[in-house]
Amino acid sequence: MYLVVGLGNPGPAYQGTRHNIGFEFLDLFADANRVSFTDSKWQALIAKSSFENNAVMLVKPQTYMNESGRAVSAIAAYFRTPPEQIIVIHDDLDLSLGRVKVVVGRGAGGHNGITSLISYLHSNNFVRIRVGIGRPDPVTPVKNFVLTKFTTDEQAVLNEEMANIHQAIHLIINRGPSAAMAQVNNRKAS
Repeated sequence: MYLVVGLGNPGPAYQGTRHNIGFEFLDLFADANRVSFTDSKWQALIAKSSFENNAVMLVKPQTYMNESGRAVSAIAAYFRTPPEQIIVIHDDLDLSLGRVKVVVGRGAGGHNGITSLISYLHSNNFVRIRVGIGRPDPVTPVKNFVLTKFTTDEQAVLNEEMANIHQAIHLIINRGPSAAMAQVNNRKAS
């Protein structure tokens, strides 16, 4: 079983913010596959589905970003899912809006959610789909920027990113992370 994890913060105050791009993708993915999220004993909302004839569990940790690893590691342990079958979707300041990049086995790059996952999983061998949100202007603190909502123009670009994330998951599951990296990472932002 693959775990497809979207990182974000729970609650209406965080809906639609840059930091919640992982949650937003999973909501669209669940709608497209006609599945609904339910509470779980692992401090996460989950939805079971299949994708490309593989069992998939969509996971939205409800532990807040900095403790995402606690929920994900508990689910992975229960289902005996190795890190290599965990796909994590998260926001990335170092990529411009419109860019999606697949990586495996890298450091956290300053992302607290990824730091938590590495710590709790005792591995960085999971697949990450980094979703560009761009950087703030020099006077806006990063912690404020990631909690802002997308503008109408940015939302249009984000919709294209969502299609790229979907393609990345398809490639990871069917052909492996290397194939996804080769195809997705070389695509130019619109």
